[in-house]
Amino acid sequence: MSERRRVVITGVGVVSPVGLDAETTFEALLAGRSGLGPITLFDASNHTTRIAGEVKDFDPTSFLVPKHARKLDRFTSMGLRAGLSAWEDSGLDITTLDATRVGSIAGSGIGGLESIESQHQVMLERGPGRVTPFLIPKLMMNALSGELSMLLGIKGQNWVTASACASSSHALGSALRAIQYGEADIMVSGGSEAAITPLGMAGFCSLRAMSQRNDDPEQASRPFDKDRDGFIMGEGAAFLVLEELESARKRGARIYAEFCGFGATADAHHITAPAPNAEGAQRSMRQCLADAGLNAGDVDYVNAHGTSTPINDPNESAAIRAVFGSDADRLAISSTKSMIGHLLGGSGAAESAICALSISRGVLHMTRNHVEPGEGCDLDYVKEGARETRIRAALSNSLGFGGHNVTLAFRQLT
Repeated sequence: MSERRRVVITGVGVVSPVGLDAETTFEALLAGRSGLGPITLFDASNHTTRIAGEVKDFDPTSFLVPKHARKLDRFTSMGLRAGLSAWEDSGLDITTLDATRVGSIAGSGIGGLESIESQHQVMLERGPGRVTPFLIPKLMMNALSGELSMLLGIKGQNWVTASACASSSHALGSALRAIQYGEADIMVSGGSEAAITPLGMAGFCSLRAMSQRNDDPEQASRPFDKDRDGFIMGEGAAFLVLEELESARKRGARIYAEFCGFGATADAHHITAPAPNAEGAQRSMRQCLADAGLNAGDVDYVNAHGTSTPINDPNESAAIRAVFGSDADRLAISSTKSMIGHLLGGSGAAESAICALSISRGVLHMTRNHVEPGEGCDLDYVKEGARETRIRAALSNSLGFGGHNVTLAFRQLT
């Protein structure tokens, strides 16, 4: 094609520790409400970190028949809830569309860990013959996009991305490209994660990557604060409906924002630590700005990766300053993880949904628990409550284990 097509967001669905839909989640974030607390999904008394951001009152049988729900891992069920909600929010009707031009790309960093653990225990205690025949379909990451395609009746490209914390951002960027270059007209894209399990928590505890502020969970995630001591695991899902602009305009769709840029790089440095000076993140942001046709002065907001770890926060801050130069001091920056925890492979999609809602509503959520800046954290982290402001363009950063860096760009539709 001689010219890339423009892509807009016409549907948003979120399942998070502070809400089972996008609106409830966004309002909770604007209110500064934390979804972090003691782990109840299993007995975590022997873990060094015993707190997390759990999705409460989630019942897959509220939208799936019980027989179907039993065949799905928790990460798939939450993803389906978010995907179906986004589709409903968009107002699209598959019977009026060419289903072969509608697809889904989803992301997850770990997939069906809950099913792997529980069925491994069944095998040890009762033998291999008692393992459920649904184990493999339950643990597959691609169950998420596959199940969503069957529920919605969409027949376009359908696959998953796995790049740790950058998984769903890679999914969204790939879905953006599919529409831009005419491979699809509509994409339902996002991600999901449900790794708050005994083994999942144990693994991250052994990495010493998580906060151990077990007696004060709501204060434990402290992005960019001098007293931060690690991230808090979260779970949940988010999906966006992406649509070619003229098609959306023609049907009178509500448009949240334009999805306009995608940058992706590798550190080639270390499996868990970022490159010195966050060199890879810098390139990701620069690529994204160039891809979107944005200058540094056009961007008003960055939804930061902002994990609350000693290494990430100053590195990401330094990368933002290096990329934006003199514009860095006027940028508003916040970390959604301060209230819902780190959704791992689902975090990029959740934070992209927040960017879209922020642009649409003209308001930013705070970075909770940011009291005193840590060393190297010298930017405006929106620390004193929600802030009403015009957001012409926003970036969302996702920086994953393995050295994966993704930046996505969104802007007001003009």
